[in-house]
Amino acid sequence: MARKMLVDGDVSQTNADDAHYDFDLFVIGAGSGGVRASRFSASFGAKVGICELPFHPISSEVIGGVGGTCVIRGCVPKKILVYGASFGGEIEDAKNYGWEVNEKVDFNWKKLLQKKTDEIVRLNGIYKRLLSNAGVKFFEGEGRIVGPNEVEVIQLDGTKLSYSAKHILLATGSRAQRAPIPGRELAITSDEALSLEEFPKHAVVLGGGYIAVEFASIWRGMGATVDLCFRKELPLRGFDDEMRAVVARNLEGRGINLHPRTSLTQLVKTEDGKIKATTDHGEELIADVVLFATGRVPNTKRLNLEAAGVELDEAGAVKVDEYSRTNIPSIWAVGDVTNRMNLTPVALMEGTCFAKTVFGGEPSKPDYKDVPCAVFSIPPLSVVGLSEEQAIAQANGDILVFTSSFNPMKNTVSGRQEKTVMKLVVDAETDKVLGASMVGPEAAEIMQGIAVALKCGATKAQFDSTVGIHPSSAEEFVTMRSVSRRVSVGSKPKTNL
Repeated sequence: MARKMLVDGDVSQTNADDAHYDFDLFVIGAGSGGVRASRFSASFGAKVGICELPFHPISSEVIGGVGGTCVIRGCVPKKILVYGASFGGEIEDAKNYGWEVNEKVDFNWKKLLQKKTDEIVRLNGIYKRLLSNAGVKFFEGEGRIVGPNEVEVIQLDGTKLSYSAKHILLATGSRAQRAPIPGRELAITSDEALSLEEFPKHAVVLGGGYIAVEFASIWRGMGATVDLCFRKELPLRGFDDEMRAVVARNLEGRGINLHPRTSLTQLVKTEDGKIKATTDHGEELIADVVLFATGRVPNTKRLNLEAAGVELDEAGAVKVDEYSRTNIPSIWAVGDVTNRMNLTPVALMEGTCFAKTVFGGEPSKPDYKDVPCAVFSIPPLSVVGLSEEQAIAQANGDILVFTSSFNPMKNTVSGRQEKTVMKLVVDAETDKVLGASMVGPEAAEIMQGIAVALKCGATKAQFDSTVGIHPSSAEEFVTMRSVSRRVSVGSKPKTNL
């Protein structure tokens, strides 16, 4: 099959010199981005090889697995635990719907854990079959760069295999890091949190990002006492401030103990096997587990990138241009290893664009505008487009803010006191919807549809002219008629909540 390849920035027919390479493309890392790039490149006729570390739920420098972080120790197993934790509140809410629930309801952590493991093993197998069915040659072992067009795979038995490739793609992702405090070895990261042998009765979580908030919700939903410590006044820095406040209120409403403007200074093992966590305010928290959700670092340390002169940024991420190409023309990178927008669907987009650019004859840049995302707290937060703060910072004119806060219909019968909050941010001059956000049940499911509207450039008038689905929470997005506030250029955002 004839194919087009990108050579020195231009799309041209493959030349005869390419014949001496073992592969047209060799990918290091078989997570979401690497697998997508491999399959799509192969579909364009490229000869593709890919390597990945051996499978295990808990990662390390020498452990990984086909499917990557999302499938094995990230989004998928996390969401399974979120589902499991959500039943705690659902069972409580069911009582006012006529369900006679015994006072004592047992939760079997180990049963859920086994079901979770069964599912990620199944998905690991599916990803391997996807590669095989696409004609991609898979190697199990650690990949590293030897030169601009040469890779080395170190197999489990220590055997080293060397291959040449016209193009090399780095897709090794990132991994969790521990805060640099005394006793840090006593803490766990999200990897271990997804595979704990015993359910923690009391957990301390350090961090204010989505991973911290999600695990706090998971453990609390399953009945644990949870203390959440974070440095800012509110969790989820970078999200819309109004929505951050709503999430914080809901976390407290669900029984999570919030410790704003708080860090941990040390961890010490107690005589009875627990962990004493000391805060920077002198408070001592005794817990079964301490989770560090304090950020992730790109997996570049063992790639031997200096052998080819690949440039890294100050965080250790691979520096790339808008086409995902490094400073070395034959070496590319996608996904978390580049530390651009670290989301699985974004890695998929980057992998797709890479394949189109290099092998499809269609130079394609990833588009990071209006990328939706969700925080799977209980209840979840989901957003797309600009926050109110971002819109004001970027605005050339006034911003209109529409908000709706209401008790969902389901809660009116169950008696749960937990508001759903929705928000639209609109350009006053053009009427274009710049951003949308929601905290409440099924927020992510609803926001995916809103994201399509924003991607199409929808106006507030078009939202208003759309007939709602009744009764549903989603219809609120097309019935918010009254402006909550108008913010002038240079003003600071004000909230009505």
